[in-house]
Parts: sequence; C-alpha cells; structure tokens
Amino acid sequence: MTQSFDPESPVFTSHLGGKLRVSSTMPLGDSAALSLAYTPGVAEVSAAIALDESLADTYTWRSRLVAVVSDGTAVLGLGDIGPAAALPVMEGKSALFQQFAGLNSVPIVLATTDTEEIISTVLRIAPSFGGINLEDISAPRCFEIEARLRELLPIPVFHDDQHGTAIVVLAALRNAATITGRGLADLRVVISGAGAAGVACAKILLAAGVGDIAVADSRGIVHAGRSDLNLIKQEVAGMTNRSALAGSLADALVGADVFIGVSAGVVEEAAIARMADEAIIFALANPTPEVHPEVAHRHAAVVATGRSDFPNQINNVLAFPGIFAGAFDAGARKITEGMKLAAADAIGGVVSADLRADYIVPAPFDVRVAPAVRAAVARQAAAEGAGRPAPASAAR
Repeated sequence: MTQSFDPESPVFTSHLGGKLRVSSTMPLGDSAALSLAYTPGVAEVSAAIALDESLADTYTWRSRLVAVVSDGTAVLGLGDIGPAAALPVMEGKSALFQQFAGLNSVPIVLATTDTEEIISTVLRIAPSFGGINLEDISAPRCFEIEARLRELLPIPVFHDDQHGTAIVVLAALRNAATITGRGLADLRVVISGAGAAGVACAKILLAAGVGDIAVADSRGIVHAGRSDLNLIKQEVAGMTNRSALAGSLADALVGADVFIGVSAGVVEEAAIARMADEAIIFALANPTPEVHPEVAHRHAAVVATGRSDFPNQINNVLAFPGIFAGAFDAGARKITEGMKLAAADAIGGVVSADLRADYIVPAPFDVRVAPAVRAAVARQAAAEGAGRPAPASAAR
C-alpha cells in the first residue's frame, strides 16, 4: 500500500470533493414547481404509495437505483483498509454505473464486518433501492452475505467481485478457446485462488461446460482429502478436480490448457512452461499479475491480465452496468445463473467477428458492450419468467 500523499498530484486533485453529486430531474425555479416537487404535491404521491407500495417503482427513482455496499475488507489490491478508505472506490463504482449504463447508484460503506449486522443493515435500507451491488467484502463472509440477501430481498443482489469477474473470464475464455481451436469441454483449467473470484469462476465455467477444473489456494490444490477446508472450499472440492489431483499449484499446471490467476501469488516461469501447447494464461491479479505478460507470452498463445496497459483486460465494467440495467428493464427479482451466462455470451459476441490473440474481449469504452449485455440479460430474464409485472396504474 502506498504511503505517499501529494494533494497537488492529478490523482488527488481529480478526487477533490468526491466523484459524485445528486441533481434534480425537476426544475425548481418557482413556487409552483416547488409545490409539485415537495409540499403539498408530494403528499399525493406518498399517499398513493402508502396504499400500493409497488407505485414507488414508478414514482420514485428506486426501481433503477443501485446501492453499492462494502465493509472495506477486500478492496482492490489493498485488502482490509476499512470503510472510510473504501469510499473512494465505491464512489468510482457508482460513477461507472452512470457512465456505462446511465444508472444512478449510492455508495454505502459500513462500520461493521459482522455478517449478521451487514445483512440486517442492507435489509433495512433496501426499500430505497432497486438493486444491491455488494463490493469488496472478504471471503468467505461474502458468500453467506450474498446468498442470504438473495433469499430475503425481492430485488437483484449481485456480488461483483464474484460474478462480474467470472462473467468476463468466461467471455474471454470462450473466445480464447476459439482462437486456439478448442471447445470449452476440451479444456483443463487451473484456477489460482479460492476466494470470491476463484470460486465464482469455477462455478460459471463448469456451468458453461468446461471439461475439468482444478482450484488451488495458498496450501495447494483443493481436493476432498484435505482436512483444512472451510465449507465453501469443501463445496469447491466436491464439484471440481475431476482428475483427482493433489499437491501444489505447480503440480496442477503440468499439461493444463488454461491458467486463471485471481490471487496475489506469483507463479514461476518454470511452472508455466510445463503447461500444454497453445496454452491460455489469464493472470488477473492487480497491480502485479501472477505471471508477467512478457513471461506468459513465451509459453502461451493467448494472454490476458486485469490491467489496462496490456491487451485483453479482464475488466468487470464490461459486465455489471449492463447486467443491472437489463435486470431493471425486465423487472427481475434476481440475477440468475442463466442471466450471467447470457451476459458472458453478449460480451464475447461483441468481438467474435474480429478475434485475435490480443483481442478476445472488448475494451471498456466499447460503446457496444453495455447495450448488448443489457438486452441479453433482459431477454434471458423474460425467458425465465424472472421479471415482475408493472403496477397496473403505471401503464396509464
């Protein structure tokens, strides 16, 4: 973590006063406008909502408003830095929602790391929002928090560190496999990291039909014979490692087709060199990839990172804005596995006609991405019957 503080630097001056503001959609230039926006006119709207709460989705901003919620325990590459230090990141996330999908969002950082307190707090603020984006909450608590909120709330709940990463990884991997002449079912994948992103990547890749996956944590390959696994890793052990591998990450990489790094660990070149021909390496740790791209290119046909200064950036911004927008368009109560797969298809499809080894995913500012994801997610939600009907009065 950097200890420097230069208030005159471009980084600090660009963040001066924060990155967000709230503006009114109603001009308030005279008393007539004021009487509509506030008292007495607003009382009519409130009275109608008191009789039919669903009207709040039409006559307030809540149906298209996202809460970006964090406890600051797993922020970017900084780790557990607390809620105040996490706030600039959450403001940035809200700015991305606006920039890429035109959605309003509110950053909320919590002065607790207790699972039950986080769940109860989000439940209490949920009536103000149309969706909950959980952010930078450390594993394994993040799994329980998301799962329980999904069960308890009638609005989309999405932990972006898990699913945003996994969705973009799947989009990129499908295109990388195409370039190397393989299908997903042909691949043996090794994932370094059994936290939020690693577990989600394993699940979505299995759902998409990847043939064999081994997940490794800091103690080696996750397998059923280990006695040190928490409940989440026990679940991972039960669904992965078809080849019954044991040992280290380096052992798992022997003959593997794909390496996906979502940890802070360094992988030696000797281990990468033992992968299969035409290997695929996604070294996604920030700011330092598990394998430097120059090293990876010596042994792989396709290389991706999480950084913007190398080709093939695996960036969650390709996913989450369009996913929430599509879910809102469909009135979806949940973001389902099918909607995630549809989002991955849409992201990969944007560049499918122009695939190259250095162009397997769109750039973050590709204007085609968010609309494609939005439409695909909304279609999938409608096909699954995941939406809810609009209130009858909203059609008038």
